[in-house]
Amino acid sequence: MKKLILFMAMMLAGVTVSAQATQAAQPQQEQQPQEEDLDAKYATELLKAGTVASGFILKDLDGNTVRLSEFKGKRVVLVFWASWCPDCRAEVPELKEMYAAADHAKVAFVSVSYDRDFDTLKKFASENDLPGIQLFDPAGKKESKVGEAYHVKWIPSLYLIDAKGRIELGTVVASKVADALRR
Repeated sequence: MKKLILFMAMMLAGVTVSAQATQAAQPQQEQQPQEEDLDAKYATELLKAGTVASGFILKDLDGNTVRLSEFKGKRVVLVFWASWCPDCRAEVPELKEMYAAADHAKVAFVSVSYDRDFDTLKKFASENDLPGIQLFDPAGKKESKVGEAYHVKWIPSLYLIDAKGRIELGTVVASKVADALRR
């Protein structure tokens, strides 16, 4: 009986070692890294589709007064950003591509900067040939009434507003706005 138990234990151990060796010999399947859903992480409080976009008045880089209501009848890509923000800077090429591909009779690009220093913003905008209308919010990110109205907690935050003045999309990812513009 002891021999039988010992024989079975050895057989079982051999099967386990054999299975482990077989698994080790098989090529490991590479797992594709899942793309992080930045909206699920940073855009949870942004205004939802269908919400009426809040009007606002700010100055552009030439000191002209600009009202969001001036763009009624067009879709508006509204970007909240700052030149000191690395994530914002990373989105500039995508914004330029969107701007270049857009029908400007139907789409306006409006950016609200949270830079504290106007000259720094103006220099960055000029050196980087930023697309669309650049607005300066001297209140900065934390005190901005415009940002508060749009529930901006993270920059960049982007909205696509429809021609009737309602939110189509709120996101922190420029490519999602580009995709929505193509629809």
